[in-house]
Amino acid sequence: QVQLVESGGGLVQGGGSLRLSCAASGSIFSISDMGWYRQAPGKQRELVAMITSRGSINYADSVKGRFTISRDNTKNTAYLQMNSLKPEDTAVYYCYADSIRRFWGQGTQVTVSS
Repeated sequence: QVQLVESGGGLVQGGGSLRLSCAASGSIFSISDMGWYRQAPGKQRELVAMITSRGSINYADSVKGRFTISRDNTKNTAYLQMNSLKPEDTAVYYCYADSIRRFWGQGTQVTVSS
């Protein structure tokens, strides 16, 4: 089993920045990919960014150039640095980790005011 604890969400003005953290515990040796999805009210959950255990990265087109995902394997933690935030980035952000199955964090609210 893998447990994920997210932190770092909040309220920010448009153009501002936030950094999300996703700390993993439990069977961390089995984790391969980690990343974030987000879900805005009335919309489907969408992939924001992901990083493999070897450091390969993918981003949604809507966040390229603004968001940066990273991973510190010594701390078993993934990070999502979000810059130049826009009101359309408002959503609940869920981190995940792939192991024997996909595990999810509890979600953290990000609200960007205009």
